[in-house]
Amino acid sequence: MAKSRTMVAALLLVMAVSLAALEGVHGVCGMSNDEFKLCQPAAAVNNPTDSPSAECCAALGKANLSCICRYKGIAGIWLRMYHIDANRAMALPGKCGLTMPNNCS
Repeated sequence: MAKSRTMVAALLLVMAVSLAALEGVHGVCGMSNDEFKLCQPAAAVNNPTDSPSAECCAALGKANLSCICRYKGIAGIWLRMYHIDANRAMALPGKCGLTMPNNCS
């Protein structure tokens, strides 16, 4: 039973990383790679800025916030590869005055 749970978890991880890689070709959740990078300093794992830049907030304003919610769970591992803290990333829309979807809490 434990072996099958481990296999399911590994499969989910591979799927999440694959999904993230596919999205990365065109950006993330409606944000281009350049727009995504504008928000990295405010969501960095180490030494984040206190608040997101106006450019980051503008990019988030165009983003698919429901899509961003997917990165709260296991897909958040992908964010760590880019030195982004998932919890900080999830807080950025609120810091920009945007409202996350209800199903994202």
